[in-house]
Amino acid sequence: MENAAPLPSNPVGFWRRLGASLLDGLIIGVPLAIISYWITGQTEGNLATNLISTLYSLLVPVFWSGYTVGKRIVGVRIARVDGESVGIGTMLLRVLVGMMLVYGITFGLGALVSLIMVCVRKDKRAIHDLIAGTYVTSDRP
Repeated sequence: MENAAPLPSNPVGFWRRLGASLLDGLIIGVPLAIISYWITGQTEGNLATNLISTLYSLLVPVFWSGYTVGKRIVGVRIARVDGESVGIGTMLLRVLVGMMLVYGITFGLGALVSLIMVCVRKDKRAIHDLIAGTYVTSDRP
């Protein structure tokens, strides 16, 4: 029998991940929505707001060692399972393919499955983590 791959180091579960997402929404999302409303007068479906939010999710972890503002506050970050630095390709897989495409195609069912996966798997990896070869850890870079 072949040895299984080692578990990622200090994987983070649902509550800290949720806290980081809520903080990102409050600190980045709310001001962005307010500024967008002042500029465009639209409250929903604003292309500029959606684009900036997506770029934030894609680029900030690449340039800030896997952190976003919310993740930094709660002390967690995105890391690659192979130990390499998180790059733009990894984040494109994680955010665009894993979260937007898969969760969108499944009408949110994939997100529910991911929530369950984060709660029950030892490595705490969601669908988007498996697609991108990432996990969320409390280890510092």
